[in-house]
Amino acid sequence: MKSASSLNTLEELQSRIVACKRCPRLIAHCREIARVKRRAFADWEYWGKPVPSFGDPAARVAIIGLAPAAHGANRTGRRFTGDRSGDFLYRALWESGFANQPESRSVDDGLRLTDARVLAAGHCAPPDNKPTPEELRNCRPWLERELELLSRIRVVAVLGRIAFDAYLGVMKAQGKIARRSDFEFGHGRVHELGKGLPVLICSYHPSQQNTSTGRLTLGMLTEVFKEARRILDGACGIDG
Repeated sequence: MKSASSLNTLEELQSRIVACKRCPRLIAHCREIARVKRRAFADWEYWGKPVPSFGDPAARVAIIGLAPAAHGANRTGRRFTGDRSGDFLYRALWESGFANQPESRSVDDGLRLTDARVLAAGHCAPPDNKPTPEELRNCRPWLERELELLSRIRVVAVLGRIAFDAYLGVMKAQGKIARRSDFEFGHGRVHELGKGLPVLICSYHPSQQNTSTGRLTLGMLTEVFKEARRILDGACGIDG
């Protein structure tokens, strides 16, 4: 099998992600969820394997999430599609001008992203929504290579602390930052990592736990992407 660094196109990279079997626990879990299903989705043929990235290959904004939901993207085969986290994310992207519609229910619902692409710290649905550190390390080469292939990225928006750590881990491994501890996670925090590097914006993850308790509101998430838009337009100064 080719290493991630040897893959030269986004299409080839996504194909290898879908075929990946580096984490037996996760592959077994994805398949079992697809076999058992949830009663509400009994007539669906679940995706049941690693979920590729989604969005504009010429994007200037990379959005990094955690991992697919068991009955969301693991069912539909598209990032943040068919679950409540996606309901929040895609409405916020629609309200900030990065999506052509506010909902995402299935891969054939017509959703398109413009200037934005959704990546992942982990591409497989994990038990209890908790990938292990080793599983995240196994997935990191895919994230690293995709960021390299997305040559126009100017803003990276991380959804949650795990995505934040995954992205800074890539930057540290590439020698682009000296210490991850120089950067603090917090919703709405904006960091300049260095000259020529994308601006980093932090957000709480749009998990049901965060959105149902009001820790993250639609307005808060929408403002993250409006900030990304302002950065792209050169309309704001950055205070990291």
